[in-house]
Amino acid sequence: MNQQPLTCDIFCRVIDNYGDIGVCWRLARQLSAEHGIKVRLMVDQLSSFSRIAPEVDPGLLRQNVANIEVFAWTEALDLSSPADLVIEAFACELPARYLRGMAERHPAPQWINLEYLSAEPWVAGHHLLPSPHSYLPLTKHFFFPGFTPGTGGLIREADVGRLPGANATAKPVSPLRVFVFAYESAPVDRLIHAIPAEGVVAHVTVPAGRSQDKLKNWRGQQAENALEASPLLGFGYPDFVPQPEFDALLRAHDVLFIRGEDSFVRAQWAAQPFVWQIYPQAEGAHWVKLNAFLDLYCEGLEAEAAQALRDLWHVWNGAVHGDLPAAWNRFLRSRAVLQAHAIAWADKLMQMPDLASNLLSFYKKNAKI
Repeated sequence: MNQQPLTCDIFCRVIDNYGDIGVCWRLARQLSAEHGIKVRLMVDQLSSFSRIAPEVDPGLLRQNVANIEVFAWTEALDLSSPADLVIEAFACELPARYLRGMAERHPAPQWINLEYLSAEPWVAGHHLLPSPHSYLPLTKHFFFPGFTPGTGGLIREADVGRLPGANATAKPVSPLRVFVFAYESAPVDRLIHAIPAEGVVAHVTVPAGRSQDKLKNWRGQQAENALEASPLLGFGYPDFVPQPEFDALLRAHDVLFIRGEDSFVRAQWAAQPFVWQIYPQAEGAHWVKLNAFLDLYCEGLEAEAAQALRDLWHVWNGAVHGDLPAAWNRFLRSRAVLQAHAIAWADKLMQMPDLASNLLSFYKKNAKI
């Protein structure tokens, strides 16, 4: 008698931008395609989801996309029965009706709260900690993605190490291909001034979003004043693309400015020098998280290149009195060293189990399969 395939329900609320759904969609696709799991994905904003997955129809309450059942997470959502593995992404809070169904299921599902990615040292100590429900016979476990053993690892599809660009070398190129995916607060206009300052010929790609709108408006004002951007610069303005195409865009560039969580991880798999704009938090709480990753990432990196990296990251994220042109030029002079380091870093991460594999190992251990 054949055993029924493992089932997994993933709940996702799109809080801001596209990082939450980006992570959940990658995980859902990998669990389904590589592990044969029957996945249902509940999303509260299908319109946002459809920007990164054009095959999603925002008008449908239920649909099948890439062999995954996608549901609009509304008040009327009523799933037939809870899955074997339940993933509550980023503390989005499961529906009360669904929780009651989990409590009535025998055996009870394995319940995971998938946390945000962080390199902070405390993460390994909190990974897999249990949290019993206040009145239902259920226990949730906190699952922390991370960059070190003892954490949940990173989303990494089976073909990541074989993708074009994953083992690139730092050959001089002209034009320099710069990818800029940033929040509206990023000093994009200052970067555009800085890039050609020392005669660098570059092509800058700015994907759809507020940064693109901001740059187009800025360039229009420059042209009106007969101060059009330097002829050393070319620009590209792609719209939102499906995730595999986004990954290919990253690999096709030489320097990556990325934001949030999903593109942060993808830049690391692209193995190119990159600058991360972290999502800003109240009272500067994000600086701790940013610097924790820099401390980890810069281990073994030459001192001059490490300082150049730190300086540009800090200026890009809004450090007071930051000199962006000077930071950019130091970063660019260290690009060959940073390229080699990016490749070594990606190779190091490849030695760790990936997030999906770690999730399934946890499930099988606790479900006693």
